[in-house]
Amino acid sequence: MESHKTLLRNGTLYDGAGSPPSTGDILIRGDRISAIGDLRHETAAQTIDLDGLAVAPGFINMLSWATESLIEDGRSMSDIKQGVTLEVMGEGTSMGPLSDEMKRHHDAILSTADITYDIKWTTLGEYLEFLERKGVATNVASFVGSATLRIHAAGYDDRPVTEGELAEMKRLLHEAMREGAMGMSAALIYPPATYQSTEELIELCRAVAEMKGMYITHLRSEGATFLEALDELLTIMRATGVTGEIYHLKAAGAMNWHKMDEVIKRVEAARAEGLPLTADMYTYTYSGTGLAACIPAWAHDGGFEAMIERLKDAEMRERIKADMADQSERWENLFYENGADGILLAGFAKPELRRYQGMRLSEVMAERGTAAEDTLIDLLIEDNSRILSLYFSMTEDNLRKQVQLPWVSFCSDSGSIATEGAFLSYHPHPRAYGSFARVIGKYARDEGLITLEDAVRRLSGFAADNLKLKERGYLKPGYFADIAIFDPAQVQDHSVPGDPHHYSTGMVHVFVNGAQVLRHGEHTGEMPGRVVRGPGYVGG
Repeated sequence: MESHKTLLRNGTLYDGAGSPPSTGDILIRGDRISAIGDLRHETAAQTIDLDGLAVAPGFINMLSWATESLIEDGRSMSDIKQGVTLEVMGEGTSMGPLSDEMKRHHDAILSTADITYDIKWTTLGEYLEFLERKGVATNVASFVGSATLRIHAAGYDDRPVTEGELAEMKRLLHEAMREGAMGMSAALIYPPATYQSTEELIELCRAVAEMKGMYITHLRSEGATFLEALDELLTIMRATGVTGEIYHLKAAGAMNWHKMDEVIKRVEAARAEGLPLTADMYTYTYSGTGLAACIPAWAHDGGFEAMIERLKDAEMRERIKADMADQSERWENLFYENGADGILLAGFAKPELRRYQGMRLSEVMAERGTAAEDTLIDLLIEDNSRILSLYFSMTEDNLRKQVQLPWVSFCSDSGSIATEGAFLSYHPHPRAYGSFARVIGKYARDEGLITLEDAVRRLSGFAADNLKLKERGYLKPGYFADIAIFDPAQVQDHSVPGDPHHYSTGMVHVFVNGAQVLRHGEHTGEMPGRVVRGPGYVGG
């Protein structure tokens, strides 16, 4: 009997490939799965009788904002308690590569909790290794953000990049992928990525394709020009041969809900054509991003501070308000598509403004006696931050369609947080606590839209294959022992807008690289997470 062996007996095994479940045992030796099957004659230092509980590969969060939350609290509580064992970070911006100026600005798009830290890295690879050395419960991976590359080379200005700047972006991109980036991400509704042309993205994606990475994107529009934004992605893929994925697939704004059927049709036609295109989603009808996203893209030229100065200028303010009230296809107008009643304020930097957290913009308007546009602009100026907000912009009918698509995986689009400490300073989107639990509990068990084996496939093996991961994502001998063990009848989310700080329940045990991180629903304090690197990685 060896001290580094764990035997899981009598589980209902879901292999990650979508196969029907089977009953069996799993032997973990060190950080790997050693054997699967009838292991009644095996012995181990630790034996756990699972009494029929579901056993699955650890889940993969395809869009995680745990970049800063893991620095604050490496336990990754909200995700571990849902069975997530890999956080894939870097939507549009990434924690490297950073110039000295970027370090001084300490700029992170959705930093809302009272988290402070010193930047002890420069490249993306150094950041990921910093997390591993510090100690994290989950494995970590990241895309390199197209906006990060652009800021590094050209700043925040609304202009085409020069030939030299593009060459520098390519150099940084190659460096990030050699360090293990999964590929390149873009979030094209947020400046300065908004300023990146299709041609610029094609040039960058040629480099991504050469290194077998993925181009994953928040489309340039999920609303008024949703179909055109999808066509842009298809153009990039056809021009470069790059693998593509759509971040958090959605049709935003009631006037655009009908477009989802056509988007699905076009994606499936592209896949039939042979294009390697997939998508991911979170399981809520409301999104979460900064209130500053309601300000037209031109007003962000030069960065956040330049935008605030424009908001303070009377003439510029009137122009900005006119654009906000206009149904335009020139930019993704979240204010017009949602209205003041469809925006819930969730995260302020200044404590004196946090009394508005959990209130709709319409309620703050009424209290202040100011128009919607003025209220929004005043709040941005007063808080001097982007102000995390929830946008009630989707329909459950579309969510149900998306959940059933075999080419869609899942994400939280949130940090992995805890119901304590700095995280209590704001109201996170409930997806931080419940996005994966809802796949199993709401959509597989309660609504029967998908089978449990397909839910597990898309939470694990399917996502691993899309990322071209080696020896992860499946219950197979020789694979890393990232394992989620749960009671399908008990998996349930509990977080809601206005009262978000509640963990999901039903996850019983979780192993990461063979170490037990969750035992009977409680965190063990183990921090076995490692850097997981992409296909372009050059190293040991």
